[in-house]
Amino acid sequence: MSDDTSTVDDARNRKDTDRATEMDDGNEDPWTEGPQVSLKNSRKGKSGKSDEATGFPGDDAETLRERQRLAQLGMLDHWIGGVLAEQRRSRRWKLFFRFLLVALVAALLFAPFYRFFWEGPGGPEFGRDHLGVVEIQGVIARDSPASAERIIEGMTRAWEAENSVAVILHIDSPGGSPVQSQRVYAEVMRLREAGDKPIMAVIEDIGASGGYYIASAADEIVASPASLVGSIGVVYSGFGFEEAISELGVERRLLTAGENKGFLDPFQALEEEDKQFWQAVLNDTHQQFINAVRAGRGDRLSDNEALFSGLVWSGSQSLELGLIDTLATMEEVGRQLLPEPQWVDYTPQLDPFERFTRGFTRTAAQVLGLEVSASPLRFQAR
Repeated sequence: MSDDTSTVDDARNRKDTDRATEMDDGNEDPWTEGPQVSLKNSRKGKSGKSDEATGFPGDDAETLRERQRLAQLGMLDHWIGGVLAEQRRSRRWKLFFRFLLVALVAALLFAPFYRFFWEGPGGPEFGRDHLGVVEIQGVIARDSPASAERIIEGMTRAWEAENSVAVILHIDSPGGSPVQSQRVYAEVMRLREAGDKPIMAVIEDIGASGGYYIASAADEIVASPASLVGSIGVVYSGFGFEEAISELGVERRLLTAGENKGFLDPFQALEEEDKQFWQAVLNDTHQQFINAVRAGRGDRLSDNEALFSGLVWSGSQSLELGLIDTLATMEEVGRQLLPEPQWVDYTPQLDPFERFTRGFTRTAAQVLGLEVSASPLRFQAR
């Protein structure tokens, strides 16, 4: 009996030893029904690696210090790597924005050269007979789209184009600067005298004052029956605030060298002598306008005394007065000149930034009630 008991105990001991060996080797744990994890592997699983900084049982002080030094070096290396990665990322963004800035500056510098040297009309009509159109839209002024420089450049291009059979000044303007109008008028007269191709002015809604000044130089003027034409006159407008500032208790301090340097100052009373002098300037400018219209229109003008009074007439009335030659639309003019009319716009294009700044300036001036022209005189319908 004792031998049998000893044999059973030995078997149990061997079974327990085998189970412990299996647990240490990562075999199945009968309690969790999963792999057995040793203490060393458990420490690895929590930190992702062996916690060498705290050392292991049995390490002496020197070994522990060395492990801690290596762990610190590893952390420092990780931190430096993160800093370098952030610096590389920041450097890439800086390079991107610098490249974007250089591209923007290059585009702004290239735009004027493109407009003056490479930009030109395109499309299938450009290679065959067509009508060269130059747009004269809005107030005629040096800093507006209807500036003398822009209009003259468009006329020159349309005139020199080989397949352009006529130059069409498409006018929809109430007038503007006398000087800008005179510049365009003189250039139209010069091209007209060359006699190479006809120059026609087609008035859309309005061709008044400075707009008509330019039109009068053309070989022929066309308008619709309801178009507004004329306003051959000169206007100056201003305000007088001398009584307003006295009521507000404001003292005006104006120092000049020259007794008339403060002429037309709005905070000083307009003396009769100053008024007569300024009226003489207006009359002289008006006479220049009259002479130009007579030189351009010749015997086609009627003898109506109100012709140069500054009045505006409809297209039908203008035909009777000799201010225009024909009642027609843009399309009818095209069919008269070509069997199958084709139009090419030779007006120089404005770049987007220039268009925005000019539009903003004009809008602000209109809201404030200010004149945007450098000249106080206007060939402009009121």
